[in-house]
Amino acid sequence: MKRLAGLSTLALIISGTSGCGWLWGEDGYFRDRGSDYLQAQQVPPMQVPGDVELRPIEPLLPIPQQVADSRATGEYEVPRPQRLVAAEEASEYTLQTSEDARWLVAMRAPSQVWAAARQFFTDNGFQIAEERPQTGEFVTAWQTRDQLSPALVRNLGLGEGETRVRVRVEPGVQRDTSEIFLVSVQRPADSSADVAWPDTPANAERDRVLLDELQAGLNNSTAQGGSASLLAEREFDAPSRVTLSEAGSGEPVLQLDTDFNRGWSSVGRALAASDILVEDLDRSLGVYYVNLAEGAANPDEKPGFFSRLFGGTPDREEIEARAERYQVRVTAVGDKVQVTLDKDLDTVAPAETSRRVLNMLKDNLD
Repeated sequence: MKRLAGLSTLALIISGTSGCGWLWGEDGYFRDRGSDYLQAQQVPPMQVPGDVELRPIEPLLPIPQQVADSRATGEYEVPRPQRLVAAEEASEYTLQTSEDARWLVAMRAPSQVWAAARQFFTDNGFQIAEERPQTGEFVTAWQTRDQLSPALVRNLGLGEGETRVRVRVEPGVQRDTSEIFLVSVQRPADSSADVAWPDTPANAERDRVLLDELQAGLNNSTAQGGSASLLAEREFDAPSRVTLSEAGSGEPVLQLDTDFNRGWSSVGRALAASDILVEDLDRSLGVYYVNLAEGAANPDEKPGFFSRLFGGTPDREEIEARAERYQVRVTAVGDKVQVTLDKDLDTVAPAETSRRVLNMLKDNLD
């Protein structure tokens, strides 16, 4: 043990007096080999016997024939690669596939997607024959290839005959997202018979290409700053009729003439417009958890310096002490939607409070 300690001490003395050049220097054992490639030389290609057949052998790392300065000397610092800016920009429209379906997912509200998708088809020569904002659908007219844009006709491979497309925009799983579905049908040019919409795509390849074209068009529209009209944004999820009535037990009930998806979306928009704080939500249960004592405009706003100094902003304990928590319940009943206010799962809210909140929602839904 003493001998090992002595050798260690001797090694430290030698390294301290004569330096570490024999270890780390230019001629040291552990020298930096990062610039060795500058001295690389090209050697003749490998030779094989003439009677042997081989595939052509290409060098994996060939030395360029033209080098800016082959006489460079000294160490060379390899520059850092440039950042891939394109990789950081996530597309707002992405393609999703399953075993038997393809659709687009948009990181935008259905009202904006509705207007942008409609604009894409009209820009490419389609005429809109039917549109139903309440269900998020529009249908194009029967059109020949001569009426459509040449680029779209070429990419779709349309032949003689007429084409019709149905587009459906639905609210996505996450809030302020959308899902876009489409299906196309064709009929002979000399026929005027209507063609029913199939349950599965009649031409899956054509629909796939059309969906790809729609995705590219929507992304291009977003890059150019395309926007949705306020009218389309208002009409998309607005129920066609809103009535406030009473159930058999006297409980106030708000009834919307729409389906659950549009009803859920429109109630969420109405809550924000009514300045009601939504603390949580559960779409599968159809419940918005609200706090009537706080406004929706600034639920997380931090107090300023003077507010903290003079106690103008309540702390968390004060907020909890005055909280008025209720559940806005959205329920599908047939082809309509009913909205009620409950204290919890087993307790209805006071009739006066319920009527006040549902009237606020009605005013912002009409």
